[in-house]
Amino acid sequence: MKAYKKIVLAGGNGYLGTVLAKYYRDLADEVIILARKQKPVDGNVHTAVWDGENEAGWTVHLAGADMLINLCGKNVNCRYTEKNKREIIRSRVVPTELLGRVIHKMENPPKVWINVTSATIYRHAQDRPQDEETGEIGYGFSIDVCNIWESTFFKTDTPNTRKIALRMGIVLGRSDSVFPRLLNLVRFGLGGKQGDGQQYIAWVHEHDVARSTQWLLDHPELNGIFNCTAPESTKNTDMMHITREAYGARVGLPAPQWLLEIGAMVIGTETELILKSRWVMPKRLLDSGFIFQFEKAEYAVHDILSIRG
Repeated sequence: MKAYKKIVLAGGNGYLGTVLAKYYRDLADEVIILARKQKPVDGNVHTAVWDGENEAGWTVHLAGADMLINLCGKNVNCRYTEKNKREIIRSRVVPTELLGRVIHKMENPPKVWINVTSATIYRHAQDRPQDEETGEIGYGFSIDVCNIWESTFFKTDTPNTRKIALRMGIVLGRSDSVFPRLLNLVRFGLGGKQGDGQQYIAWVHEHDVARSTQWLLDHPELNGIFNCTAPESTKNTDMMHITREAYGARVGLPAPQWLLEIGAMVIGTETELILKSRWVMPKRLLDSGFIFQFEKAEYAVHDILSIRG
């Protein structure tokens, strides 16, 4: 007998959704992915089509769920044009409002609803780590997005569903997200520091992301805001050194800020994603007794490289 009956992943067809579906498929009777396109059934992993805007047949899949994890949101790895800004906000707020409306009306709603938000909500920090209790909220567009997103999530009345905003760091994993891109820089001899290299990276191993969601599911006394980052944020220069050393690359050319500005324009992104110092501490997870399997960046990098082949 499996530990859970049903796990629902809204917007779960991306990288992190794939990680979570793989993790829970052996723990739950069924894993339901709410996605815009139908996919073939994969064992006990099923796709239910939704548009993230309207109530339809997909709502029945929320009934009796042990946990709903909302992963919706346009990738912020783009230029912050007015059009992209509107879409970044809308792609987060609209599905969150929709899920809230549906859950509010349900007689048998999900036991817990985790909304994956972002640890970038905190200010640029090089002086001290930012935790859930004493962390200071920053300013700028990215922070505005997080504030709107979280306020939308918490304003909905869901008396029978526990709610957790999981402020996610940069997920390090094998198949997608940031790490394969860092590794490509290292492979081509460009794996030096970015900018002055002193900015912190609030990272977390993909397996600890999945484990933390299960921890939060299994502890009904936990709710509210949680940071999901490794206990030890790592400076950019150290992360690049760890990756070079693990890969066996001797040389890594640095990328000064002026070059990053040009490169960001060419590839259509923002330097904030690289240069902002995110020093974040997962105080509430640690205080609740959660133990990270990958506390240090070198552990995570060596693990990822050992599996990649």
